[in-house]
Amino acid sequence: MKNHPDIETIIARTRCWIERVVVELNLCPFARKPYEGGQVRYVVSAAERPEDLREDVQRELELLRTTDAAKVETTVLIHPYVLNDFLDYNDFLGIVDALIEEGGYAGEFQVASLHPDYQFAGTEADDAENYTNRSPYPILHLLREEGLARAIAGYARPDKIPERNIRTLEKLGVARMREILDECMRIEDIEDSEK
Repeated sequence: MKNHPDIETIIARTRCWIERVVVELNLCPFARKPYEGGQVRYVVSAAERPEDLREDVQRELELLRTTDAAKVETTVLIHPYVLNDFLDYNDFLGIVDALIEEGGYAGEFQVASLHPDYQFAGTEADDAENYTNRSPYPILHLLREEGLARAIAGYARPDKIPERNIRTLEKLGVARMREILDECMRIEDIEDSEK
């Protein structure tokens, strides 16, 4: 893990992206409340192998299961040292789905996928809509289904969110989305700057 930024920097870069892209652009209308309420848990996995990351996912699901949602609504599991190739990451999502099913988490939790090279099926690599899921680092976002259901129930036409997001990002353009990501990634190594 040499030459990687410290954990605080990784989290700061991720928080910057969540605030500037997910919350400010309202790409996920359900994100603002837990973000502003301090109910998002940020975890940086030290995993360098997919099997170790799977263990981290299970540990975080158990922690969410045993923690009051008023304290921790959701977990952002950042894994900068493994699954940096998007196709490998995408394949790993099947392992996560199997873990949720086999581990008895189905109906209780779901996972949103975010990656620096995210690409939706049927899109070109540089299509603006891919930036709805392009994060500074590979991330597995663990969500409570109950909280999601409550948020969706209070939102008119949740089925229109993807369409609206595509329009928003096409209007902003790929260059602006890259710029925001680059600005977040320029947050300096916090540990080094404090010395």
